[in-house]
Amino acid sequence: MPQKIPPREGQESVWDYPRPPRLERTGKPVRVVFAGVTIAESQAALRILETSHPPVYYIPPHDVRSEHLAPAAGRSFCEWKGEARYYDVRVAARIAERAAWSYPDPVVEYAALRDHIAFYAHLMDACYVDGERVRPQPGGVYGGWITSDIAGPFKGEPGSAGW
Repeated sequence: MPQKIPPREGQESVWDYPRPPRLERTGKPVRVVFAGVTIAESQAALRILETSHPPVYYIPPHDVRSEHLAPAAGRSFCEWKGEARYYDVRVAARIAERAAWSYPDPVVEYAALRDHIAFYAHLMDACYVDGERVRPQPGGVYGGWITSDIAGPFKGEPGSAGW
């Protein structure tokens, strides 16, 4: 196990998150911006908390500007949540390929995620939680959003492949 960074007051440690992951509501506002357009904005997002990962935020479909999403090729499978489908994010001529995903038919334990949309922060111009600009989870594979109230180290950083 990697060296856990002790959380400061007011922080959560990703090493205290459970496995299997916990799904919870967050009252914090979230916002996603691409090509100068707010693609999603919500105060009703859900978040997944999984050991070693920063939270992944899932935004209700009614808070996402779906005209900027286009189905993308391919699927993936999460052992906990089920099959994910992907979306390209498009604004005018600018496209971020496979920049968002959802679970159209999640397993029963994660049914609340149905059709909520998550975004890869590294493919968007900016993502925010409670007004704070997030840092993307390292590695480009995972979709976690890092904020100042989260302590790592995080899956995806160099040397974390075996975690």
